[in-house]
Amino acid sequence: METAQTAGEGLTFEKVWAALMENREQMKATDRRIEETNEQMKATDRRLGELTNRFGDMVEYMVLPNLVAKFEELQFTFTRANRTEIKDREHDIFTEVDALLENGDKVMAVEIKTKPNTRDIDEHVERMEKLRTYADLHDDKRVYLGAVAGVVFSESEKNYAMKNGFYVIEPSGDTFTITKPEGKYHPREW
Repeated sequence: METAQTAGEGLTFEKVWAALMENREQMKATDRRIEETNEQMKATDRRLGELTNRFGDMVEYMVLPNLVAKFEELQFTFTRANRTEIKDREHDIFTEVDALLENGDKVMAVEIKTKPNTRDIDEHVERMEKLRTYADLHDDKRVYLGAVAGVVFSESEKNYAMKNGFYVIEPSGDTFTITKPEGKYHPREW
């Protein structure tokens, strides 16, 4: 019968130490591989973000030139269309608008996304409130309206946008359509 003493006879301090050192080197190698993988993932995330931004820019440039004409079909006459950024440090109002269509009576703030989601729509509600606050501070009494444009709209996001009073802009064949919130939903004025 083997005892604890005879089972451990082949085990020396040097062997245990060598095994620990080998394990330590393997752990270091694993840590290096994990760090390399993390760096690769960060680079992939950066590239994906850049691609998404470029695609978003492409959508803006495709939609913006035709927005004024499309809104004319809904009896809006806008004389200016541009991308706008507000940086009002004094009143702590900071926001960007992908497309701001304006005339003497009305302003239409359009948020353009590849695939709008409810968070994007909620953020556009907040943006509209900031625009209204900024307009009031500058004695701008025009009516502010909002729209959300997207390449891919799920039915629930489309309904959510209209529930919040936004016009919905989405592709249709070679162009796009604008759906006015109707029925139980109405265009919201800020």
